[in-house]
Amino acid sequence: MSSVNSWYVGLRKPDWVPSGRTIGLVWSMLYVLMAVSVWLVWREEGLDAWLPLALYGLQLVLNALWSILFFGRRNPGTAFAEIWFLWASILATLVSFWIVTPLAGLLLLPYLAWVAFAGNLNRVVWRMNPKVA
Repeated sequence: MSSVNSWYVGLRKPDWVPSGRTIGLVWSMLYVLMAVSVWLVWREEGLDAWLPLALYGLQLVLNALWSILFFGRRNPGTAFAEIWFLWASILATLVSFWIVTPLAGLLLLPYLAWVAFAGNLNRVVWRMNPKVA
């Protein structure tokens, strides 16, 4: 983990990059909202909501993949391309959750907004560090 930290610390970043503490706090809140959201859908329809639940699973996988690409593979360019798929999968999940119960969809709006912000940050970091993959 220290090599990942030293790699990231060594990157050029914009002045508006959030602190590690802020990022951790935001992600903690987002995961709570995501859990409540999926629970509402599960409580409402159970396995009959197979498509919304599958979309939820897909966005979780894509979320983890972004971290692997950006930090593990140290490839901000590929991570930026992947974050578009992540954002689209979150939007699809939000819409499908909304159809089951609107509150579940609303609870995913902060996640969608944060990933849009993170995508822009990813893009800027990638552009500021052209020699990194």
